[in-house]
Amino acid sequence: MAVPPMQPARGVAAGSADLARPLRASLMLDVILGLLVAVTLPLAIVAVPNTISVVAALLPPEISQIEMVRAHGLALPAMVLTVPLAALFLRRIRAVPVLVAGLALLALADAAGGYAASASLVGVLRALHGVGAGLLLPASLVAVWERSVVLRAVWAGMLAVSLTAAQALALWPLDEVSSWKVTLQPYPMLTGVALVIAAVYLVLWIRNGDGFATPGGMRGGRLPVAAGSAVAVATLALGTTFDWPPGLLILAAALSILGLFLLASLASACGGEEGSGRAAAYTTLVVGVVVLPTAAQVTNVELGGLSGPGLNGLWPAFVIAGVVGLVAAVGVSRLGGTAAPLCAAGGLAVMVAGLCAVRALLPAAEGPSLVLPFALLTAGAAVALTAVLRPVGAGAALFALSLFLPGVLSGFLLGTGVQLTLLKQAGTPQAMVDAFVGALHLWALVGGGLVVVAIVLGAVLARRTTVAHASAEPEESERRISVPAPALPVDPASSMVVSTVASTEVSLSVGEKPEEDGPERAEPEACPGPETGPRRDPGAVDVPEPGALPVVPPPTPSPEGALGDGADRP
Repeated sequence: MAVPPMQPARGVAAGSADLARPLRASLMLDVILGLLVAVTLPLAIVAVPNTISVVAALLPPEISQIEMVRAHGLALPAMVLTVPLAALFLRRIRAVPVLVAGLALLALADAAGGYAASASLVGVLRALHGVGAGLLLPASLVAVWERSVVLRAVWAGMLAVSLTAAQALALWPLDEVSSWKVTLQPYPMLTGVALVIAAVYLVLWIRNGDGFATPGGMRGGRLPVAAGSAVAVATLALGTTFDWPPGLLILAAALSILGLFLLASLASACGGEEGSGRAAAYTTLVVGVVVLPTAAQVTNVELGGLSGPGLNGLWPAFVIAGVVGLVAAVGVSRLGGTAAPLCAAGGLAVMVAGLCAVRALLPAAEGPSLVLPFALLTAGAAVALTAVLRPVGAGAALFALSLFLPGVLSGFLLGTGVQLTLLKQAGTPQAMVDAFVGALHLWALVGGGLVVVAIVLGAVLARRTTVAHASAEPEESERRISVPAPALPVDPASSMVVSTVASTEVSLSVGEKPEEDGPERAEPEACPGPETGPRRDPGAVDVPEPGALPVVPPPTPSPEGALGDGADRP
């Protein structure tokens, strides 16, 4: 017996090296992308807070403070408009160049911030900030979607961390500043570092061959509808800056949130399981409405001017909450896909617990008391986002993200309306402090109610999906189907029985398709009715018509019969 020669050891080593090289390159891309997500998401979300009023005393006398506040607030409406439009563009172009473009716009706005001298120029630069940040969110989401499940969890965890710490990150650079222009360039060095990391990732991404691939799996038919809703919410937000009464502001914000929930009901899975697209839209929307407005109010209440620990006393709580959120998100990503609905509901329930902690523990004079509410809010949002985004396609995830920032804007409008309603009744400084605290507690109650609504909607969707699957699948007792095989004819020419099979038991697994699947495939009939033809005698033997093929071809002689011993030997 011939034995093939063994490959030389040098060839084996060369093959192993060729296999390890792309693995190392892929791992390096994942590490750099994870670092890029960890830097870019905080930079994007920190553009949301409007902090110009903190340095209003530093403004030149010829600049109107009201016009400056209105101009500085253009960043969030610009983000609201940019995200769905960028999601539409990402159907045609790759995510990494869009990511680099978003960081370049942020760097340009930061560099030009030092030359702003009027409210109109501030409005242009803040809108540019919003456009750059609006490009970063969907581009980073699609970039991690093309890599791994763990990177998706890192993205969800960093988004939750950024939402919790955004207000504090926006206020930290303003401590004891001498120029109001710092609000236009809070972290220019970090923006430059992120741009360098993005450029390195772009080069490695192109060298790895990914730059010449075409984007796929980006169907999302509801994205134009989301773009239209973003225009409506952004217009509403701009209109509310012209001295709307608190009652009208609350009504407009409530109608906006209701409309966004109705729009979330139009979501589809886009490659995922049925109902998962709507669950992702509901969860992402409620996280946007609740987390950032709540964390912003908590941060403002805990500042030193309101007898809180101040920004220096808040950073340990933010660090602990960030670590807990990232660990929780990565841990959920390691679980099976069947645990996603339960994890999503559990994450939202943890958010409700965090809102309860806000009502029970705040205001607090010491920083450690803030660890529990911040950690619960961050971990709950991270777990919920990771769980609901895992089973959906990239198109459904982008649609959910398109509802996220309109939810943030609507949450700010609703929280502001609640604050103004209580502040109008305050006549003394202590009454104003009590009004801020009362508004925070009332907002925590409202936010908890919205999260409960999302939990109920998710449970209803999960039940409907389970019922639909149960009706589509056969029962356990019906998974094995006994199909009687037809009686095989006798070959009259050779007077030899071909084969006779009494019955054959065929096991069909649920979800398994037969080899011939099409409209022409003949289905077995258990009991033919009168319409199918005349009744046949059960004992009759089928004889093929002349010229017809037999049901089973006659056996061919064994190839060993011509060579070995047997009746076939001449």
